[in-house]
Amino acid sequence: MDGAARSVLTELIAERGALVVDGATGTQLMAAGLEAGDAPERLNLDRPEVVHGLHESYVNVGSDIILTNTFGGSRYRLKLHKLDDRVVEINREAARHARDVVDPLPRRVLVAGSIGPTGELIAPLGELEPGDAVAAFAEQARGLSEGGADLLWIETMSSMEEVEAAVQGARTVSDLPITVTLSFDTAGRTMMGVTGTQAAIRLRELGVAAFGANCGNNLADTEAALAEMVAVAGDTPVISKANAGIPHWHGTELVYSGSPDVMGAHADRTRRAGVTIIGGCCGNDPSHLAAIRGVLDGTLPVPDVDFTPAKRAATATRRRSRRRG
Repeated sequence: MDGAARSVLTELIAERGALVVDGATGTQLMAAGLEAGDAPERLNLDRPEVVHGLHESYVNVGSDIILTNTFGGSRYRLKLHKLDDRVVEINREAARHARDVVDPLPRRVLVAGSIGPTGELIAPLGELEPGDAVAAFAEQARGLSEGGADLLWIETMSSMEEVEAAVQGARTVSDLPITVTLSFDTAGRTMMGVTGTQAAIRLRELGVAAFGANCGNNLADTEAALAEMVAVAGDTPVISKANAGIPHWHGTELVYSGSPDVMGAHADRTRRAGVTIIGGCCGNDPSHLAAIRGVLDGTLPVPDVDFTPAKRAATATRRRSRRRG
């Protein structure tokens, strides 16, 4: 296991009971003026005050960990916006912006360097050679390390091949601790068919500091995958950073079904299931994170939300079967 991360994460968990990670990045930046189709990562260069405001909004409601604005910060994602020649600079500046927010605080808040998927399929399924993937992740990790990130946060992965490339790339340029989360979308599996059990076993072999699930199709599938991961995690902390319910269109606006109460109840369920690092992904704004923080701290009652993961998962499976038929 990444020793430094084991130390800092387990120490903070022991001190605080459960750690709260921040919420959504993209939707919050759009609310702050990011135009649809623009690269959120460009704001690290052009509008740092917006990025600072994002981080401050989550710190102010009690986040223990904030993620840098670099989810699409690899050369493959940035190439779509003609920014692929500025990978290290963009990632370095993003980490510095997060440090500017957390360093003056009276309590310790960790800066996690967000590393998302390349958007490409690794050979033989696609055209991206494994070595090229490793180099791309190394380039991003170098910028995040130079900017002062406390750890590297590999997220929203679907294939273990890409996870392994990301971990390998990060370790070639940095000794920062590494966490990994995958997105479980279909009956508790990732898009590439990986189960929570399979992911957790391999991630323990890779010796990452923490692992878990983020994003995902719905809370039921995410919680089912998390239960599998906790069962084989041993002393490795497990992360939940789920979407705020299910997205749906409200006119021209994509909204999420999960209220702050829904996410507060989710935080309580996952903590009781053994998850110790909890936050929110798409659709989670500071009000959702405030509910998560309050429930975990005991300053808010656990919301009375009707949710039975097994029942909902079974219903979803029947619906998928009818569609396939």
